[in-house]
Amino acid sequence: MASKVDSREKILQTASRLFQLQGYHATGLNQIIKESGSPKGSLYHYFPNGKEELAIEAVKYTSHYIESKLKEFMNSVADPVKAIQSFILDTANQFDHPEKIEGIPVGLLASETSLLSEPLREICVQSFKKWEDIIANKLIENGFKDNEAYKLGMLINAMIEGGIMLSITNQDKTPLLTISETIPKLITKKG
Repeated sequence: MASKVDSREKILQTASRLFQLQGYHATGLNQIIKESGSPKGSLYHYFPNGKEELAIEAVKYTSHYIESKLKEFMNSVADPVKAIQSFILDTANQFDHPEKIEGIPVGLLASETSLLSEPLREICVQSFKKWEDIIANKLIENGFKDNEAYKLGMLINAMIEGGIMLSITNQDKTPLLTISETIPKLITKKG
């Protein structure tokens, strides 16, 4: 029998994936319950306030996953260009097996709900900021001025989010591969 943590985790994993790929409105609670293999009562037990609460927790779940992946690449590759490219390529390679995609950023959910739910909008803003800061800090460690690094962090995150949207829509990872190829042109040290 699955533990309570396992059941909650399955629900979050499933909801995160579905919200990322289908969006908030196209994802129903019954679909989340069915695909997670969880009893209906467990969803309401863990998320008594319903779909919005589940979506907020799913964004937190996804955000933590992406933070961990970003930090892993930023810490394991010294060159910031190669570190960022490696992260983008890792994300792009998930599109080889779309049924197994995980940890895709929250752009679709954010764009769909930002005018409808202030709590969801706010958690998406916080997530974007964390990812941008991880990229910016890598650039700062490598000699970039703070202001420039934070602008590049925001630009790169926006490019990744847009590349993911295009890759999902096109069912092709080419947009993300193209973004990865352009990173060296964006990140140049000034002499």
